[in-house]
Amino acid sequence: MGPAMIAFTGTIVLAAIYCKTNPFKYGAMAGFPGFETYEVELAPTSEVPSEVDADDRLTAAEVRFVDQVQGPESIAFDPHGGGPYTGVADGRVLAWDGEAWKDFAYTSPNRSAICDPKLSLLSYVENEHICGRPLGLRFNKKTGDLYICDAYFGLLKVGPQGGLASSLSTEAEGVPFRFTNDLDIDEEGNVYFTVSSSTYYRRNFLQAIFTGERSGRLLKYNPVTKETTVLLRGIQFPNGISLSKDGSFLLFCETARSRLTKYWLKGEKSGTTELFALLPGAPDNVRTNENGEFWVAIHCRRRFFTHFFAVHPNARKAFLKLPIPTKYQYLFHIGGRLHGLIIKYGADGKLLKILEDRQGKVVRAASEIEERDGKLWIGSVLMPFIAVYDDGDHQ
Repeated sequence: MGPAMIAFTGTIVLAAIYCKTNPFKYGAMAGFPGFETYEVELAPTSEVPSEVDADDRLTAAEVRFVDQVQGPESIAFDPHGGGPYTGVADGRVLAWDGEAWKDFAYTSPNRSAICDPKLSLLSYVENEHICGRPLGLRFNKKTGDLYICDAYFGLLKVGPQGGLASSLSTEAEGVPFRFTNDLDIDEEGNVYFTVSSSTYYRRNFLQAIFTGERSGRLLKYNPVTKETTVLLRGIQFPNGISLSKDGSFLLFCETARSRLTKYWLKGEKSGTTELFALLPGAPDNVRTNENGEFWVAIHCRRRFFTHFFAVHPNARKAFLKLPIPTKYQYLFHIGGRLHGLIIKYGADGKLLKILEDRQGKVVRAASEIEERDGKLWIGSVLMPFIAVYDDGDHQ
């Protein structure tokens, strides 16, 4: 064996030992020894919508409030048309008064100087459990109360004057919420909400998705009895949720499975689920517009890499054990870069419109779309701004 071959063989052996021992604890799952991976049911590529927005119309969106709002996932307007309101990475809920953002509410009673605004989104992550991380926002149109899903503090409510939100629910069936995500409210004031994981916290949301763990739940909070009921359990990362216009059903996003699922609330099918739509990527939030149509925000199109590892959990587990940082594991799944994608569906599940920014030039990521007066307000947990797109044709 020549010197070159010896050197090559030695390099391979050292690389194998390094990957096996991971001495510097690099890798997406380095902090979770003993983790397991689970199969994720993804539809065949042939069944997934293949339509694209060839004109990249989201590049025409107006970027507003740059660096004034960090990670504005959810956007809401109050019953009087005021706002928008949005929750940001430092744990506050902010309100736009027409001239500037004002503090409106906060979810944590433990706020301190460590929660003060910082320059980057990532700088907030280590203190989220102290400062809070408000995600889904919804106003009760009758009372004017704002309901909040905070990833760490559960389901909360704050009155029209704002301030410290009151805790409503932090556990169900004796199992604490580790990652409360999104909500909607029916005409009777019942709150339907999702807990994405009972195993991982929000700061480890990628680990929850990577493993395919099944501890997510769909829940209902009754404001009269103050009881929280589990409607569905064993879901792989349930996310956004929205009631139909007539209140007969709700939709919730299954991020890991790239689909919208319908849960019937009324009629003969009450309490049952069915597929509403297969999606071309991992969805975040879904919102109903005044016409009863549904806007879905999608975190980039899925790739072959995602589908392969979804149906081969052992191969995924081996890959996750490699000393590859979480960021690069994520980039493998999204094709190397962020790019915005939003889709509108009819109440019957028909795909009506796709808007994209395939190069990620303007709308690099979308978490939620709130349609108001022909404009789409696009928030993102990953971006330091809100994008506004003029959907002029109202199709």
